[in-house]
Amino acid sequence: FFNIFFVIIPRMINVLFLCTHNSARSIIAEVLLNTLSKGKFTAYSAGSSPKTEINPIARQIAEEMRYDTKKLYSKSWDEFAKPNSPKMHIVITVCDSAAKEMCPIWPGHPLQVHWGFKDPSALGGDKDEKRKAFDELINTLKPKIEKLIDRKSTRLNSSHVKRSRMPSS
Repeated sequence: FFNIFFVIIPRMINVLFLCTHNSARSIIAEVLLNTLSKGKFTAYSAGSSPKTEINPIARQIAEEMRYDTKKLYSKSWDEFAKPNSPKMHIVITVCDSAAKEMCPIWPGHPLQVHWGFKDPSALGGDKDEKRKAFDELINTLKPKIEKLIDRKSTRLNSSHVKRSRMPSS
């Protein structure tokens, strides 16, 4: 007698990307997942100490991807811990400092994952060097997002979920 438990995968999976300032990495992750998943996911982003604006290069990249930039703004992660907020299924930190912070208790107890990336906005240099840093972020982030999208189409049993929690490399 085998007892197999299946994870019920909702039609739409909500993913929250977290970073300290919610101005670059988490914004790029939100744009990539919403653009690449073609409606299978709804991505959001937030930060523990949000800036007043998103990084101009992140905004430019969103525009290049034909993403509605009116949806993008730097916001606190507290917005997503409220009872009337969208229920998150997965929360992904994309910077090491946010991963070490005390996060809110998320309603519904979503899967929490850490993907650490260098901050492209912290790089000095001219405009071309800064853009190169953002392009490198996209080149390392995009395969992880594509793997996440691919996993949605698979029915997973509970032991598989424990063994395969989105690796950070």
